Amino acid sequence: MKLAVTAPDRLTVRTAPIPDPGDLIARLPHPSALAWIRHGEGIVGWGEAARLTLPGGHDRFDAAARMLHDLFGAAAVDDTVNVPGSGPVAFGTFGFDPKSPDSTLIVPRRILGRRDGRAWLTTIGDDTDPLTLANPPQPPTGLRWSDGALPEHAWKHAVATAVDRIRRGHLAPGTDPAPPPGTTTPPPRPADTTGHLGKVVLARDLTVRADTPIDARVLLQRLATRYPGCYTFSCAGMVGATPELLIRRTGGDIESLVLAGTTARGDTPADDQARAARLFTSAKDREEHRYAAEMVRDALTPLCAHLTVPDEPELLTLPNVLHLASPLRGRLAADRSVLDVVAALHPTPAVCGTPTDTAMDLIRELEGMDRGRYAGPVGWVDARGDGEWGIALRCAEIDGTRARLFAGCGIVADSDPDAELAEARTKFRPMQYALHG
Repeated sequence: MKLAVTAPDRLTVRTAPIPDPGDLIARLPHPSALAWIRHGEGIVGWGEAARLTLPGGHDRFDAAARMLHDLFGAAAVDDTVNVPGSGPVAFGTFGFDPKSPDSTLIVPRRILGRRDGRAWLTTIGDDTDPLTLANPPQPPTGLRWSDGALPEHAWKHAVATAVDRIRRGHLAPGTDPAPPPGTTTPPPRPADTTGHLGKVVLARDLTVRADTPIDARVLLQRLATRYPGCYTFSCAGMVGATPELLIRRTGGDIESLVLAGTTARGDTPADDQARAARLFTSAKDREEHRYAAEMVRDALTPLCAHLTVPDEPELLTLPNVLHLASPLRGRLAADRSVLDVVAALHPTPAVCGTPTDTAMDLIRELEGMDRGRYAGPVGWVDARGDGEWGIALRCAEIDGTRARLFAGCGIVADSDPDAELAEARTKFRPMQYALHG
């Protein structure tokens, strides 16, 4: 693997405590924003002290960890705060598919942080970057929407095809498959089926264009205000508010939150409660969640001295959706960077399917697009190896006046294409709100 690295020979880093800076997002001086915020706490950054661009490959996480270890290890660091996120930090976003060359880590020149009642400012290099707004953010105007890779009818056909593949793989030898949803005639059984495919996650994209370049700060502010319990992020043009914590490492302690199984919120409290009850008892959603939770458990167990896994999921309530959720907590058995744990976890069945290789092949066949960094890991890592990484969901990729939005749905044997399309529409809404206001 050949990395493209833009960095000085040695970083000079100074972190000092500061008074509470107030709204972190409001302090970002220009649109090239870096951010990781939840409930008003976290870190934001701007400027570039170093940038790592990684080609595709299964070893891209290991390569990034090694490169950052060398870069941070050679740095001259004066850090009197000494908490996760102080000192030098790299914000990162990785491609979903190992074949994708679309992975980037950025070490900003300025990092502003707040955590547990403490606030700090990290300066890397000279002290010329502004702490005040260079140009106030302007909301996007003149938005024009269009379909992405697949229009709705074609995406529903892809879902039906995936259901058929899953059902065929579940059959005993010599039996005929049941017809996919919306059809009455069973398709002919092929001589060579897909094997044991249990779940695949299929994504859609939408495209929007604005009259002027889209400012990430506007989207961040709207998302952080409306979805404070999510992790609002921005890195190298990927902006979103993900509910899914892939991994948090604080010293030797790790946490993960598995989400799989979703329904839209109800229009009334009674409707909301009824939807929550249906989700919690849904065999289809429980199966989808089980695949994801078991994979994360199996990936973390070899890395941990101990790991706590709930016996059954709980409900996570967000402003627009309800999720089945399983929080996992553990203690690492050895000194590993958060990126080492990310490498063991990605991709989870929550965003890919199971078994992973079979699901990945079907995604490449049916989605009709390259996801890029959608559903890939996004987050930050510091020089201690601490960090927080989520899955890039409820997000958009911004490129000047254009934004590409994504939404994905877990497909299992009982999935219905119309219901999955409705779920995808619900999952687009956070970013549509962020753009429209």
